[in-house]
Amino acid sequence: MATEIALALGGGGVRGIAHLGVIRCLEKEGFKIKAVAGTSVGGLVGGLYAAGTTTEQLEEAAGAINQRKLFRRNPRDGPAFLGLHNVEKALLSTLGDLTFKQLDIPFGCTSVDLHTGQEIILTQGKVIDAIMATIAFPGIFPPKIINGITLVDGGVLDPVPVALARWLASTLPIIAVCLSPEPEEWSELPSPGLPNTIPIPEVFIKQLRKGKTIQAVEIFSRSMDILDRSMSELRLKIDKPDVIIRPNVAKIGLLDNVNPDELIEAGELAAKKYLPQIRASLTIPKTISRYLHKEKTPPGHNLDIETNSISKDTPDD
Repeated sequence: MATEIALALGGGGVRGIAHLGVIRCLEKEGFKIKAVAGTSVGGLVGGLYAAGTTTEQLEEAAGAINQRKLFRRNPRDGPAFLGLHNVEKALLSTLGDLTFKQLDIPFGCTSVDLHTGQEIILTQGKVIDAIMATIAFPGIFPPKIINGITLVDGGVLDPVPVALARWLASTLPIIAVCLSPEPEEWSELPSPGLPNTIPIPEVFIKQLRKGKTIQAVEIFSRSMDILDRSMSELRLKIDKPDVIIRPNVAKIGLLDNVNPDELIEAGELAAKKYLPQIRASLTIPKTISRYLHKEKTPPGHNLDIETNSISKDTPDD
């Protein structure tokens, strides 16, 4: 039986470290990941993986992260609470000027044009530019401007990019990794607050939390969290991946200080639960059904970073 699959990796801030555990488990079980689509942190992990970075290297990098330094603002950063300058520097050391055409496997990530509201899929040009666009969480991180187009986190419209994964690998089972829990568990989630990775002393953060402005920010953050989870469930119901894996990481905030090993273990444990379903999705009848219903057009407007053109056409690779 063939063991080839495609992944749709969802957004969720530092919770995305759990994606590494999922990938580790799938590789151990002999599955061959032939395409990856990602949104936000899922795009970051997916892009690095598609570029040939091993799970061991990714896990080592996750363990070495200093979040307070990583998200420190730079004078050149756009309007945002935190910065991505150091993230971009770290990605440059790995990806350099690598383009999508040079990747080991097909990869795509999602973003949103802040001015038109269109979902933009990125599958051409420099990979680092696409990743910087897909992780630009509105308000928290600065938008990515590419040839005059202002792009923000694709999770605004497509938190788990199943349709994009299906377009990249139309005959393969799509394994979605969603970092939010089932709706039945939402009432048990803690309220999101200020990130504890803000690069200022904790004593000042405690004082800020007492102010009405910050309380308003926390209310807004809570509302955005609800919207993100609702959008995730809606898209999953519409796009219907073959399997949905949900690591137990929902109680972790988007930018909390975390133990990477615990998140990786959570991803691996979650993937193990769904191995029978993944194997069942590889049967010949299901493969034939996917072939007959394969996606022929991209699930969004395709931005060619090199020519600055936006279209609904399939890129000519």
